[in-house]
Amino acid sequence: MSAPDDTTWRVRRKRMEIFAFLFLTAVVMPVLAVGTVGTYGLGVWIYQMVAGPPGPPPPH
Repeated sequence: MSAPDDTTWRVRRKRMEIFAFLFLTAVVMPVLAVGTVGTYGLGVWIYQMVAGPPGPPPPH
C-alpha cells in the first residue's frame, strides 16, 4: 500500500522543485541583481560626493 503514497510523494516533490526553481529564477535572482547594481551605484555616488568627481585635477 505504500506504492501510491510513494508515487504521490515523488510527484509532489518534483512539483515543489519546479516551483522552487521558477521562484529562484523569476524572483530571487532579479531582486539580487537589482540590489547589487543599486548598492554599487549608491556606493559610487556617495564616494563621489566625498572625494569629488573623477577626472584630472583643475588647472592652477
